[in-house]
Amino acid sequence: MAQSYTAKDITVLEGLEAVRMRPGMYIGSTGSRGLHHLVWEIVDNAIDEASNGYASEISVTLKKDGSCEVTDNGRGMPVDIHPKLGVSAVEVIYTQLHAGGKFDDKNYAYSGGLHGVGASVVNALSEWCTVDVYRDFTHYHMRFESVEDPKTHKITAGKPVAPLEKVGNTRKMGSTICFKPDPRVFEEVEFNSETVRHRIRDLAYLNKGVKFIFIDERIRDEQLRRSEYMFEGGLVDFIGYLNKDKTVLTEPMLFEGDSNGVRIRACIQYTDSYTESVFSYVNNIPTPEGGTHETGFKAALTKAFNDYARKSGALKEKDTNLSGEDFREGITAVLAVNVKNPQFEGQTKGKLGNTEVRPIVETWIGERLSVYLEDLKNQNTAHVVLDKALKAAKVREAARKAKQMARQKNELEAAPLVGKLSACTGRDWKKNELFIVEGDSAGGSAKQGRDRRFQAILPLRGKPLNSEKKRIDQVLANEEIRSMITALGTGIGEDFDLTRLKYDKVIILSDADQDGAHIRAILLTFFYRYMKPLITDGHVYMGMPPLYKIQKGDKAIYCYDDKELAEAMKGVGKGYSLQRYKGLGEMNPEQLWETTMNPEGRKLTQVSIEDDAEAERMVTILMGDKVEPRKDYIFMYADFNKKDEFKPVGAEGGRG
Repeated sequence: MAQSYTAKDITVLEGLEAVRMRPGMYIGSTGSRGLHHLVWEIVDNAIDEASNGYASEISVTLKKDGSCEVTDNGRGMPVDIHPKLGVSAVEVIYTQLHAGGKFDDKNYAYSGGLHGVGASVVNALSEWCTVDVYRDFTHYHMRFESVEDPKTHKITAGKPVAPLEKVGNTRKMGSTICFKPDPRVFEEVEFNSETVRHRIRDLAYLNKGVKFIFIDERIRDEQLRRSEYMFEGGLVDFIGYLNKDKTVLTEPMLFEGDSNGVRIRACIQYTDSYTESVFSYVNNIPTPEGGTHETGFKAALTKAFNDYARKSGALKEKDTNLSGEDFREGITAVLAVNVKNPQFEGQTKGKLGNTEVRPIVETWIGERLSVYLEDLKNQNTAHVVLDKALKAAKVREAARKAKQMARQKNELEAAPLVGKLSACTGRDWKKNELFIVEGDSAGGSAKQGRDRRFQAILPLRGKPLNSEKKRIDQVLANEEIRSMITALGTGIGEDFDLTRLKYDKVIILSDADQDGAHIRAILLTFFYRYMKPLITDGHVYMGMPPLYKIQKGDKAIYCYDDKELAEAMKGVGKGYSLQRYKGLGEMNPEQLWETTMNPEGRKLTQVSIEDDAEAERMVTILMGDKVEPRKDYIFMYADFNKKDEFKPVGAEGGRG
């Protein structure tokens, strides 16, 4: 019998209900990334005041009660009555989606909060939110709460407790917003101090001369509680920070200016590394997935250097042009553009879509770079870059055959994987999982214990190469890495194609010891350098094998850390046996399935990049050539008395 479908079946969500119903549409997720996105939305509004010349100081405070407070010394948001809605502008901004002063360029020439939904979304997803405005010598205050009906349990999101009120007189200027994320929405509501601190620091680099203050009231040590950032050198200082632990080959090249309504800033420096590090921003918002501005920048770089190579005679008439990949080997670049009407892909703003921005950036950067390269005082820099690119081209040609092998159509049947990869029978990549397993012994158990319908196993028969220290041809010569490339099917580097991925989840499964941690670090470094979209698109995970097994009679309890062990020991009472797992190979196939591979009960940690610039620094410090920075980092941060396994920054744990 067909079900009726009429007008009464159409649901209309009023006010901020839509945000509560589908928070992922507005902030990306309800995990750690979505939680911190609330902070970025409010900070973006304060940044808009600063970048348009109205504010000189911004502070972010994480409070003991779990709330976050953002203050700027700008103009203070409007407080007068809205002519159509009949309530204060503050109430409109915080209760109406798509309401704000950023839909034209009268108040803001450039704005990160274009959509006009940031403030209202933060309000909708908070237990409570308070707004204090200081303008016209008056202090105004308003409070919003998400109220639950005790009978129906329906939540009215972001409801004003009372109209905007005058608190008193003041000489202060600006706005203060304080909000507490709602635990009824988020999986976790505790802000990560380092995640916020790193973002604040990056914003200080991008907004030279603006003072940023970060305070974490949850930290007892007064010296560690407060940090201040202000960089007069802007992007040059940023490049210096990113390359602090690398061997630099050139001076920073800085280009700043405006073209056709787009403000363009770029800073470039070359190091002796073999990979590229390009960080792009639009209106102070990181665009880790790139976009039209980054595409234009890279195209300009390639053309300008190729033109110079021909003028200087390094490339003869019969020679083909060098590739962009060659000119970007060893580059560290920061590209920051300001666009009046940015079109981001999604509210989380990971990629710029404005088609008109590419030719503007490409033409402007190309012209400035060409002038720079032809200047006599810059010839040393030009020759260093050209020499490095020519060597990279030779290496690229030597690696071409290895890349072709990795791009073959029938990767799973390719020679390197015979007897190595145990493929799954399912052909729906969205359901399939690839376990990259440390050691033949554990690989054998995983092959026997898996569900072969959707789980494939690739054992590693030795430590893969540390790709941070090697050229692309050396990386591709490593059998373990070749096997991974072939199994995944995506290709690497410039040839990477996410649409050809054969597995939705790529799960690193290694022992919970130092060697296992080192293997995880090596694999993550390779993915970060050569298959970055695997991480940014959420496909890379770390398996979490148990550390202990408590057995009492027929009952077995697996514990994943010391805290779980203590609780289990207390729960079972006396008369149990305790087993400490030193490695995956100690588990039989049934145990490995039950504890680590079964989607119903296993623990996985999803690997994500919360801060691209900080991830770059960490990879350089921990996996690069220089020993001293690594020793300094270990002595500063390692807790050798802590027994629980270290959880990487930017990793979200959970069952699934």
